[in-house]
Amino acid sequence: QLQFKESGGGLVQPGGSLRLSCVLSTMPLSDYTIGWFRQAPGKEREGVSCINAFERMRTNSARSVKGRFTMSRDNVKNVVYLQMNNLTPEDTGIYYCAADRAPYSDLCPLDQNPYHFWGQGAQVTVSS
Repeated sequence: QLQFKESGGGLVQPGGSLRLSCVLSTMPLSDYTIGWFRQAPGKEREGVSCINAFERMRTNSARSVKGRFTMSRDNVKNVVYLQMNNLTPEDTGIYYCAADRAPYSDLCPLDQNPYHFWGQGAQVTVSS
């Protein structure tokens, strides 16, 4: 049973930054492809960014966040980060980290279907 702990959410003004963290406490996080997803009020959950398992470290990001969001992982600390810059109100939502056992050799998926293990989510609100 995987257990995630997400942190770093909060309220920020447009143009501001936040860094989300996702800690996996029960297994080596490096064994999993990790994705960040978000769900805005009244909308379906969508993929934001993902990073491949093991040492591949290759990331994939949604077009809406490219150039603003950066995903990284620290296998020693067993934590994955989502650095979010130049935030807009459209980035408001609950952000979830999720894990997929498949070690993709190419781009990891932003489709939520392959991800079977999910965190509880962290609220991000961008408002003036």
